[in-house]
Amino acid sequence: MPQLPSPQSLPSLLPRARAAVAGLERAVLDALAVVLPVTCAGCGEPDRAVCDECRVALTPMPQLVERPGLSAWAALEYAGPVASAIGEFKDGGRTDAAPALALALRAAIARAVAAAPPGRALEVCTIPSAPSAYRTRGYAPVEVLLARCGIRSSKVLALARGRVDQAGLGAEARRANSAGGLVAVRALAGRRFLLVDDVLTTGSTLAEAARAIIAAGGSTGAFAVLAETPLRHGGHAAKSPETLRDFA
Repeated sequence: MPQLPSPQSLPSLLPRARAAVAGLERAVLDALAVVLPVTCAGCGEPDRAVCDECRVALTPMPQLVERPGLSAWAALEYAGPVASAIGEFKDGGRTDAAPALALALRAAIARAVAAAPPGRALEVCTIPSAPSAYRTRGYAPVEVLLARCGIRSSKVLALARGRVDQAGLGAEARRANSAGGLVAVRALAGRRFLLVDDVLTTGSTLAEAARAIIAAGGSTGAFAVLAETPLRHGGHAAKSPETLRDFA
């Protein structure tokens, strides 16, 4: 009759158990890739949803980035496989890339929360999607990633009016295009928010969200984004149907 491991031996068995589970998971994914072939969302090569090489590129390295009027924690730099994976997730229907992207966003949120000034508890708030973008995708990308992180956002912002596509607009034109584009749906006195978005370029959209929250009596304690587009790489921004974003 097999003997059960003693309680004292359990800690030494855990690493082997985790390795066995990870090996089984890889084997299952390999089998599925044969039956249901897919291409990597980051590089396009035939593989899994995100290949091992692109998964390394998606390893979060949160950095505090500065934009006029705000500082935000960004998990990744929007370029190369990162930009491709985010673009495929947002506008290519590749929700299978969400697990890898959610890990990165969670890292940025954790750093933003840890670095936030002391005060009231932070509520997570996202930028509402334009109705046309939501109809096209069938989901709100940032909300999908937050759900995978076990985070529920507070629906306190709404679009105040339509906006033209930000594509081709400079920093000043983007700010003018975003100004007045959001409104709080209720009074927010005494509430403090962590604003979360996917890609940060000029910061005009997050700045407008902060303005709308403050106008309703609330405050912003931190900002976190999945990726930032360094201004020197502005041409790498995603091609997205979203009209109220910092990227084209």
